[in-house]
Amino acid sequence: MARPKDKYPTTGELEILKILWTDGACTVRDVMEKLKPRRAYTSVMSRMNIMYDKGLLSRKPHGRAFIYKAKVGQDRTLGGMVGDLLGRAFEGSASGLVAHLLDHSNPSEDELREIRRTIEEHLKKEAE
Repeated sequence: MARPKDKYPTTGELEILKILWTDGACTVRDVMEKLKPRRAYTSVMSRMNIMYDKGLLSRKPHGRAFIYKAKVGQDRTLGGMVGDLLGRAFEGSASGLVAHLLDHSNPSEDELREIRRTIEEHLKKEAE
């Protein structure tokens, strides 16, 4: 039986999406040159074609190559991934997710200040 398609990108697909979200439309060669560690052209091309088939990318011909573009934005993709994790692993508990994240990520003082600022902004929006 074939493995069902996951609606969220794999780790390798996410690497490619991050490049496309940052740089915009790219060829396979453009993406290949930015991947760390660098991958073979045919490996990157195969993965991007699979991503196209999965609906993660759009493409249009450009000479003998294709120009690929992310079909869904970064916020929507990451939001869906976090929402999925929140529901599956933390039974919808945002505090459980945040507590687990803080326990396992060892955030710096700057990151903690940014987290506090984000919470304050969220509270202000909720009050409006």
